[in-house]
Amino acid sequence: MARLFLPPVLLAFSLAAATLILNAGVAEAFSCQWQGWGGWRHVFRGRYGRRQNISSIVTEEMFSRMFLHKDDAACPANGFYNYSSFVSAAEWFPEFGSGAHHVDADTRKREVAAFLAQISHETTGGWATAPDGPYSWGLCFKEEINASSNYCDADNKEWPCVDGKSYHGRGPMQLSWNYNYGPAGEALCFDGLGNPEVVASDPDVAFKAALWFWMTPQEPKPSCHDVMLGRYVPTEADKQANRTAGFGLTTNIINGGLECNRTGDPRVEDRIGYYRRYCEILKVDDLGDNLDCAQQLPYS
Repeated sequence: MARLFLPPVLLAFSLAAATLILNAGVAEAFSCQWQGWGGWRHVFRGRYGRRQNISSIVTEEMFSRMFLHKDDAACPANGFYNYSSFVSAAEWFPEFGSGAHHVDADTRKREVAAFLAQISHETTGGWATAPDGPYSWGLCFKEEINASSNYCDADNKEWPCVDGKSYHGRGPMQLSWNYNYGPAGEALCFDGLGNPEVVASDPDVAFKAALWFWMTPQEPKPSCHDVMLGRYVPTEADKQANRTAGFGLTTNIINGGLECNRTGDPRVEDRIGYYRRYCEILKVDDLGDNLDCAQQLPYS
């Protein structure tokens, strides 16, 4: 991954300025631009007002309780996912779990619980009679096992596949397809099309890619972030498809084509089980409406 180089004096000044900003409770957001021969360049996107760091919602102790078995020898991802990478990745997305725009504490916690629940299902190693229950086994996998294809949409010319590369599920959200890897890489300063493997080899990038998917609307889908914060405004097509706001809609956004518009789908129930457990750990009693997507038509 390309890194921004600063001379020692300028670097020291920048670090001092960053310290002042953090002490003031202000967060800065950066994105990336491809500079051709110059590689990736960090671009300042703006400054956000006072906000709480994600660690004020999910402490390291809570994170360990949520993911009791992620470092078990039986989990292929053991030793990969860690709390510091999660916190570092969240800093790239200042609105995630923050108090910006006067969002109340329970809403922020519900969003964080929803995100953690969804990545837990995507990477679960649990089963019905698993030790400590099936919802203690999130983040067990970092890569799709025995992928059925290389997930290359050859018709997508904007994000063309690179020969020999596979765009199968990787990371907490199991990022898939070239049309996701390409823009994720552009936003996060890595070569998503040429080096998709980094999502399963660098835990910081892995969490950033998962949060990128969570925070980024992809027409006609809204972002999961906006749904959980109550900013989702359904279109006429959404209303006709009964795509109502709530945790269930985030499932629809992530994998609705396979899991929604059907009753009692065990995958949907697994996602909800994680969400309930994490809301309990975060001390949120109101889980919101529409936890499943059984009555929602998928987007595709």
